Amino acid sequence: MMEDYILREIDRIGEMLLMIARKLGLLDSDTPHYSLTDVKEEFDKAECPVDLDSLLQRDNPVWYLVEECKLSDLGLETMIDIIFHSDLDDAKKQALLSDALTYLDGKGNFSFRLHSLSCN
Repeated sequence: MMEDYILREIDRIGEMLLMIARKLGLLDSDTPHYSLTDVKEEFDKAECPVDLDSLLQRDNPVWYLVEECKLSDLGLETMIDIIFHSDLDDAKKQALLSDALTYLDGKGNFSFRLHSLSCN
């Protein structure tokens, strides 16, 4: 349990340093942009049981991912990051990002990765 906590904190520090390096222009590579088809194909390859189309039509998709699919906080961050960099409608991306930030912040789990997306 303590080892998991330490690994999560190390991962957070790494994310923060990566975001700072991007802001300072030290990294030229940006996060790739995906089509929604690419995202669906990757979920299928990973045998992820989430139907992306129905997920995006839900009133509270983050609750569904966390409560029904039992997605971890790190899994949620990663999924939102991938979807945010897809060709999904901007309004839907912002709503999904806001929902995830509300959930994670409410748990006291500050996500540098997702907060940096909301600043862009």
